[in-house]
Amino acid sequence: MTTNQLSGAEAMVRLLEAHGVRHVFGLCGDTSLPFYDAFQRIGGRMRHILSRDERSAAYMADAYARVTGKVGVCEGPSGGGATYILPGVVEANESSIPVLAITTDVATSSRGRFALTELDQEALFRPLAKWTRVIDRAAKLPRYVRAAFTQMTTGRPGAAHLSFPFDVQKEPVDEAEIWADAVLGTYPARRLGPDPAAVAEAAALLKRARRPVFICGGGVVIAGAEAELQALAEALGAVVATTVSGQGAIAETHPLAIGVVGSNGGTVETREAVEAADLVMFVGCRAGSVTTERWRHPAPGRSKIVHVDVDPATIGVNYRTDAAVAGDAKLALAALVETVAGHKTGNDPRAKLADLKARKRARFEELARSTEAPIRPERLIATLQSVLPEDAVVVADPGTPCPYFSAYYETRRTGRHFITNRAHGALGYAMSAAVGAQVGRPGAKVVAVMGDGSFGFTCGEMETVVRLKLPITFVVVSNAAFGWIKAGQKYGFGERYFSVDFDRTDHARVAEAFGLKAWKVEDPNALESVLRRAVGTDGPTLIDVISQPLHEARAPVSEWIA
Repeated sequence: MTTNQLSGAEAMVRLLEAHGVRHVFGLCGDTSLPFYDAFQRIGGRMRHILSRDERSAAYMADAYARVTGKVGVCEGPSGGGATYILPGVVEANESSIPVLAITTDVATSSRGRFALTELDQEALFRPLAKWTRVIDRAAKLPRYVRAAFTQMTTGRPGAAHLSFPFDVQKEPVDEAEIWADAVLGTYPARRLGPDPAAVAEAAALLKRARRPVFICGGGVVIAGAEAELQALAEALGAVVATTVSGQGAIAETHPLAIGVVGSNGGTVETREAVEAADLVMFVGCRAGSVTTERWRHPAPGRSKIVHVDVDPATIGVNYRTDAAVAGDAKLALAALVETVAGHKTGNDPRAKLADLKARKRARFEELARSTEAPIRPERLIATLQSVLPEDAVVVADPGTPCPYFSAYYETRRTGRHFITNRAHGALGYAMSAAVGAQVGRPGAKVVAVMGDGSFGFTCGEMETVVRLKLPITFVVVSNAAFGWIKAGQKYGFGERYFSVDFDRTDHARVAEAFGLKAWKVEDPNALESVLRRAVGTDGPTLIDVISQPLHEARAPVSEWIA
């Protein structure tokens, strides 16, 4: 009996399609030629999006996965391509976002012979991805692709990597092996429920608490557990705080929501809410250094700790835990809601929270109304809030934009409407990630906000945006410095500034050269009208905002405030 055969490259294309992949972000190279040829011939409903840098391709796949709930796929060639794609892979993995990176490689027959671009890709990716394999024989390809999707979307989601040698792309694969469970193309797949005994133990502590506070990480949004979280908080009269990555777990207009806590975006008011708790429940949150201000807030031993996480190894690492609930956040919170049903809580923190939020808002609005130039970051945030629709997606780089958006830009809907790379905080994320967000959510208005330092990392992707006719609005917070580092030198090193300043670029003219419609804004009173024009334009736009330097501002960063 004869069987039909495909080449390895054709098999890869078919397997991606079988897993529901519709977009692949990547950059061409010599070792990718068979793969590209197969994609061109039999790619079907899939669309390949050419980026100008492998880092950008990975960041695009990351944001695409965040807004769609599907696996993001990126690809690149061997050698430099494999090393360039790494930052996006580690960011996605540490953020629990399923991204598949496929890097092609030199032929297996060329190994150890000083072949151009040869390197040990599996060793390179092993510490940075959840799972990695070299496909050294085409017969293994279907099994490895299916395993990659299983690893990415089950348990704690994460990134996977496949190395795809040139000769393996040409080897035959039995067509009968081309099958997939399409459920594994979305996440979280194959959810795991919590132990009922653990749920009962946690529920007993929650019902006894008089001042419970929930601190919610990105795991809540990833699991789609927003409704269950709100139901539990309302049943217990619990204050709900989020990490930067957890924004969208609850609408920040909800009377029980206090906003972002921690050293990046937290304020004295949000810290006060955490310190008042007699029980803190971490949900889908690793209780890391930023969220807890280096494990000081909540203060160890001051309150009971309940920890809910899909990864059992996360629980109890940073705080002694009184109740541990291992399982998918949606299922775990639903079980807790059911267990506390009928409980009559005496907790009503809404009046206290309203006072805290009013104090926080008043301090912000004082600066947001400023007519001083350079333009204050608070003025920019307030103006964007008034201009953007509620369903807009804001992608922010981790430098100057992140603390301001986290503290003051009010997320009025649940779900993924704010994206920033908080796992490792590499600059140059927002411009590229915005492409993935716009491709994944074409009906939404996508805005990317970055410092001028970040702009210099990936400005070549403006060509990609123009080529794809994406109506993204880019906002450059222009202060001619690596502002975060300069502020750190001010507050921690006696204002001994060193190698952090650079010359100002006319970002609007650069954008116009790429084909974007662009404006430069120096007058705070002109900011709103320009932003409205940019956001309302049917095509890519950029606003270069001449801004107050971060080291002169009052950023919501606890170490600088102190």
